[in-house]
Order: sequence, then structure tokens, then C-alpha cells
Amino acid sequence: MTRLYDDPASFAEDMVEGFVAANPGYVRQVPGGVVRSRRARRGKVAVVTGGGSGHYPAFCGVVGPGFADGAVIGNIFTSPSAEDAYSVGRAADNGAGVVFSFGNYAGDNMNFGLAVERLEREGIRAHNVVVTDDVASAPAEEHAKRRGVVGDFVVFKVASAAAEEGYSFDEVVRVAEHANDRTRSLGVAFDGCTLPGQDHPLFEVPAGRMGLGLGIHGEPGVSERDMPSASELAKILVDGLLAEAPETGGTPRVAAILNGLGATKYEELFVVWRTASRLLAEAGVEVVAPEVGELVTSLDMAGCSLTLTWLDDELERLWQAPVDTPAYRKGTVSQPETDESDVDEELRAPAERVTVVAPAEGQATAAVVVKALHTVADALRDAEDELGRLDAIAGDGDHGRGMTRGSSAAVAAADEAAAQGVGPAAVLLAAGDAWAAKAGGTSGALWGAALRSFGDLLPDHREATGGDLAAGAAAALATVQRLGRAEPGDKTLVDAMVPFVSELRAAIDSGAGGAQAWQQAAEAAAKAAERTAELRPRTGRARPLAERSVGTPDPGATSFALVMGRIGEVLAANTAA
Repeated sequence: MTRLYDDPASFAEDMVEGFVAANPGYVRQVPGGVVRSRRARRGKVAVVTGGGSGHYPAFCGVVGPGFADGAVIGNIFTSPSAEDAYSVGRAADNGAGVVFSFGNYAGDNMNFGLAVERLEREGIRAHNVVVTDDVASAPAEEHAKRRGVVGDFVVFKVASAAAEEGYSFDEVVRVAEHANDRTRSLGVAFDGCTLPGQDHPLFEVPAGRMGLGLGIHGEPGVSERDMPSASELAKILVDGLLAEAPETGGTPRVAAILNGLGATKYEELFVVWRTASRLLAEAGVEVVAPEVGELVTSLDMAGCSLTLTWLDDELERLWQAPVDTPAYRKGTVSQPETDESDVDEELRAPAERVTVVAPAEGQATAAVVVKALHTVADALRDAEDELGRLDAIAGDGDHGRGMTRGSSAAVAAADEAAAQGVGPAAVLLAAGDAWAAKAGGTSGALWGAALRSFGDLLPDHREATGGDLAAGAAAALATVQRLGRAEPGDKTLVDAMVPFVSELRAAIDSGAGGAQAWQQAAEAAAKAAERTAELRPRTGRARPLAERSVGTPDPGATSFALVMGRIGEVLAANTAA
């Protein structure tokens, strides 16, 4: 149980503020995360790690000399937004480019990808190195689909040490990807973790049982088996990883991490390592500088994982290089850093938006948009727990909280924009950006981009017609599919969105008014969302637990249908629609 918090909705922000206050010699806060309090030398490649909160000391705890230049910090188990990643990357840049590294999750890929595009448009070289070490999440022949778990730590450390040594941008990327190719992890859970403010864990493991192949975002294991002894567990983990050992030639040398996930005591980990180290030696594997402890946690989850990275001379040198951070220290870091006062630190401010006052017709449509957003935010707040429950079946349980955060931020931004007399496009632009920035994760990026695309098709100079609504919905769908790369049948919000757009267009073409057509389309979306219970997820965090997901509707499709239904009610009550 996560017991200590003030406001569960601001837990991550409150944590970061306290972390920075506790470690002023190492880090300073910037929008979206933290960077080193004393910047590294000019011309050094910046390595920026990141992801959701709840994994301390990853990711912010390893910012400092010899390790990361910055960390992007999302909400609990939720990808940070593209704006956050851009902000931290921009602040961490030392003039030689930014290498982001993170675990392989859809939201992280999407948001860090958008951040890379934005940095490169501004002339800052940037690249993403995605970690794929979890052997339980996909077969070896689908290595690129695997999740990133505790292997993150090894890849981050190797890339950071290379950058500290003066490697070029391309060489930092090369050695980070090389480390990822040689890293394998396998984890087990004895009990689930609990989000701040919740009174029940994201999942439970039956008494006397163990979940094998868990994720680090509160996802349960892919299978269950009887609870083993410490020695039996060590054999399960070692055998599972050695079965996937890469070809290296000679006597295998590995970096090893036996990682606690938050509620497993160090003493227990040492008992497991006692057998694991012996089994590795008996297999002819030499362990180099092993780590036993908590390096990548999952709030208060009870469990542990084993990570092995097969080393060569370069990887071994970088793995053992000195580091000095708030949560992880090794050797003595002698390389001087640059004082911030000697560095031009001014961030490039985003271009100011020009406010264009819309005609009365446009302001009237904008007012309806604002009403709809308020109604949507209220509905999502009421449904937060249920959406989280659906998401926890095969995911990390954060969908309800993310949708609440995003819609609440959208309402505030929409109110502010509408007060300036702008039209519907400007209102939805502001709302979409706020939704994406505050919610983070996959849903935040998708909903933010969808609102923008929909708003682009709404006119400022006249009332919106049914044709405008249909065109906007189609544009939003195209954007969601382009960013999310999802197709019907993948068990995502697209499975509800496609029939919604199709029915909306058909109803308009048949002569229905905008409000009536929207309500018909919302009913089609609701039915389609219910039918997603029959599907097996083919993408996203739920994919490794596909069988467990069968029988439960997709949370993204469910929330989409809910939102469309509430918007339909607002449209029906307003003649401006």
C-alpha cells in the first residue's frame, strides 16, 4: 500500500519537488523533469532517460556525473508527454545532441519520438534508443516487441559512460544499442502494487503462487506457478536467461543485476543471489561487478528480477566506469563539470500564439466546444476507477487517472482560450495541447493530437454543419492511426473510433442533422467498445497478457465511447451544433 501522499493526482509532481530539495547538489528541476545541477562540459553528448514515475531510483535518481544528464518524469506508470521530453532534452543539451533512452512502451515511443522531431527541427540532433530486454514479453524472434524493464539500467549506464568518455553522438547510440542487444531480463511477482490513493492493488497473486514475467508498470505476470524456495527461484531466473544467451565466443562474462521491485527485502535478495551466483559459475559464466538491490522498482510491488548483459571489453569498461548520482555511486568521478553560470541556459521559448478574435458564429461554436469538454471531464472523473480497473486486467491501471488528468487540463485551457473570444479551432488547439502535456502516456498523446485535428476542420466564420463534424472526426481518426499505428482488431480505441466515424458520415449523408448523426455514431461506438471484449490485444502493454484480456472490453475504446456519448448529449441540447 502506498500510504504517504497529499493529493494522489499530484503525487509525481510532489515527489519530484521533494527529490530536488533533497539533492540540490546533483539535480535541478526543469519543466518535465530534472537535469544535472552542474552541467557537463560543452561538446559532450547528453544522455536523457525517462518514463513514468514509481520506479525510483530509476529514472531521476541516476542523474549526475558518469550517468544521465537528465530524466523526463511522467506520472505514475505513465509516459511523460512529448512537451516534457522536449523540455528536458533541450535543457540537458550540451551542444552535441541528445540521446534519449527508455523502455519499449507505446506511449514512450510516441512521445519521445515527437520530442526528437521537435528538437531536430530546432537544429539539435536527437535519437531514441529503446530498451527491449524482457524475455517473457515476446519470443526471441520478436525481440523488438519486448518490453524494457531492468535492462534499462544497464543500457542507460553504458550509454552515459560512453558519453562521459567523449564518444561521438553516433558512437553513443551504437554502444547503447549494442548493450541492449546483449541484455536479457526475467522477473517474478509475489504481490501487486497499489497506486497512491487507491485501496486495492493493481493485481493480486493468489496465496502460495508466484507470477512469472511481470512488467514494471504494475502489470501482472504472464503466467503463474507455485511459490518456490529462494534456491528454486534462482534456478528459474538463471535458466530462463541462459536459454537466451547471445553468441559471444570465449568464456562468457556478464553484468548481473538482481533487482528488488519495492517490497522485497535486501536480505531476501541476497539469499536468492547466493544460489544464482553459484549456478552462473557452474554454467561457466563469469559475473562482473554484480548489483543486488533496488535499482528499478514498481512502487510497493513484491517481487524481483534478474538481468544479465553479456559483456565484451568495451561494455565491461563502460559498465564499471565511475559514477556519482543521488542513488547510485561507483568509483571516483574526477572529470570536472561546468558551472551553470558559465553556460547559456536560456531555453528557446515556444512561439507565442497570436490571438485572433472570431466572429460571433465562431465564438458560439467555441462555447459549445467548451460545454462539451466540461461534460466530458465530469464523466471521465466519475468513470476513473472503472477505467482503471479495466486497464489493470492486462495493463498498468493508469488509464482512468490519465484520462481524468488530461480532460481536466483541457477544460482549464479551453476556458482560458474561449475567454479571449477565439473560435473552436483555437479552443481545441489549446485543449489538445493541455491534454497531451498533462496526461502523458499513449492516450494523452492521441487525444491531444485528435482534438487538434478535429478543431482544424471547424469553421470560425459560420455555424458548424454536420459535414464539418464528419470531416473533423475523420481527420482525428487519421491522426490517431498515424501516431498509434493501430488498426481495427488490435483492441484499442481505434476499434470504437472507426465505426463511430463511419456511422457519423453515413448518417450525415442520409440527411441527419449533426447532433442526431453524432448520437447515432456514439451508439455505434458504444456497441463496438463492448465487442472489444472478444478481441486479443495485438499492440501496447496489454499484448503480453493477451489471454487475460479476453472477456474484458478495451479501456481506450470504452473511454472513447463514453466521451462520444456525452458530447452527443451536449450537441443535442445546443442549436449551435
